Amino acid sequence: MHSVFFEPDAQQFRVHLQDEQYAVVAYEPRGEVLAITSTKVPESLQGKGYGKVIMEAVLPEIEKMGFKVEPVCSFVVVYFERNTQWQHLKA
Repeated sequence: MHSVFFEPDAQQFRVHLQDEQYAVVAYEPRGEVLAITSTKVPESLQGKGYGKVIMEAVLPEIEKMGFKVEPVCSFVVVYFERNTQWQHLKA
């Protein structure tokens, strides 16, 4: 399991991937909704399936916190379309 760090002051989640490398999921708070505006995987790890890994790490945390998700980032939009098990979190 990948460690997830919630950083509300920076409006982001950081997900530990390997070594000292982290992915960043940026959001804008909109009341009870977190609008996910971007996902960034370190360049050296791109194309290795970490996009799915970070979503599967972050979405359960968002659910535990009681928020819904508004997909803004194009990757997140596609992720929600392909992974219907998370539709209940979509705002």
